[in-house]
Amino acid sequence: MSKLKLSVVTITLNEEQAVAKVIPDILEATGGDCEIVVVDSSSDRTPEIAESLGARVIRQEPRGYGVAMKTALLAGTGDVIITTDCDDTYPMRMIPEFMRYIEEGYDIVSGSRLLGRLRPEHMPLMNWFGNWLFAAMTSVLYGFSTTDVTTGMRAYRREVLQAIDWETNYALPAELVIRPHLAGYKIKEIAIPYKERVGEVTLNKWRSGKAFLRGIVKYKFGWRIDPGLL
Repeated sequence: MSKLKLSVVTITLNEEQAVAKVIPDILEATGGDCEIVVVDSSSDRTPEIAESLGARVIRQEPRGYGVAMKTALLAGTGDVIITTDCDDTYPMRMIPEFMRYIEEGYDIVSGSRLLGRLRPEHMPLMNWFGNWLFAAMTSVLYGFSTTDVTTGMRAYRREVLQAIDWETNYALPAELVIRPHLAGYKIKEIAIPYKERVGEVTLNKWRSGKAFLRGIVKYKFGWRIDPGLL
């Protein structure tokens, strides 16, 4: 593995079916040479399972995706922070590839589920259309090419995360690539496979979709938007 210290962070809400698969996959991909941080808001056995597998678990009341993910991102102590969803949809085996691009000088490596392919087999049609639309809007408004701004798997240099005061909640994945681009950080997008989800969907897609639309235009036009809407 890389000489850079790595933290892999995730957030969980009743993911006991998947967490016992995802954490061992992370350990296998990294040779065990990483910190794993789980920010948990579950009512099931997810945190106990995560702790038994060696993860550092931070428990907090449910307050939305972005609030939990910001806690996770800033809790990681590594030189590089990699995010993933804890539902077994993302390829932990590709962690070394994300690290390789960071070592080559990129500040952020973003895993795209849509790059170079049509709709992934396990992505519902409405999710695919929304993800395509958000990426197209971001590309047009901000002048950089992206195919997936809602992805849950990215690698960040820790100093990037610490340099920006993150503002949004449900639209945080888009903010996490838009604002670094505006600040001049070097971003690489790579294609990743997308697997079928393990467990029940906990994200409210309509609330999340509206938040993404607001969040994507926010930094282009300087609109002041109630953070509770994002």
